[in-house]
Amino acid sequence: MSNKNKAAIPEAKNALNRFKMEAANEVGVDLKEGYNGHLTAKEAGAIGGQMVKKMIQECEKNMK
Repeated sequence: MSNKNKAAIPEAKNALNRFKMEAANEVGVDLKEGYNGHLTAKEAGAIGGQMVKKMIQECEKNMK
């Protein structure tokens, strides 16, 4: 069984964590280092959605 939270490139883990914290801040979610069991599904989804949105924007920018 694979670990869904495992980075494809382990060296990128710190950058991904910073990216996640930045996305959480942008959507107004109080994300802490470590376990965040207090988050609602809506809050967690907002963070993930913001991350995807920013990744798509970056890819579109690089296509031009």
